[in-house]
Amino acid sequence: QVQLVESGGGLVQPGGSLRLSCVASGSIVSINIMGWYRQAPGKQRESVASIGGGGTANYADSVKGRFTISRDNAKNTVYLQMNGLKFEDTAVYYCNAGAWEKVATNTQSFREVWGQGTLVTVSS
Repeated sequence: QVQLVESGGGLVQPGGSLRLSCVASGSIVSINIMGWYRQAPGKQRESVASIGGGGTANYADSVKGRFTISRDNAKNTVYLQMNGLKFEDTAVYYCNAGAWEKVATNTQSFREVWGQGTLVTVSS
């Protein structure tokens, strides 16, 4: 199965920066859209940014101009560069991918995959 592992979360002061990484591994055939979601305490999970295989990116209005999503297809990795962090960016950030995975000889299946999450805390 395809698995996603995030890294890069931590504690940062307002105005600071962090870079999240997410690596996909396992029986990967190909990965379509990759993205980042976040869930703050007491709130629903929301989309932060997504990027297609060709590099087209989309952002939530709340992070436009501050966050940048990128991917390295050769490494099956997606990044989220977060600048100008605000208190309200505090959340658990989850990596998400739509992946074709090999399930048997000459057989592949499409599945939405989630990482385990990495905590970003913005605090003074």
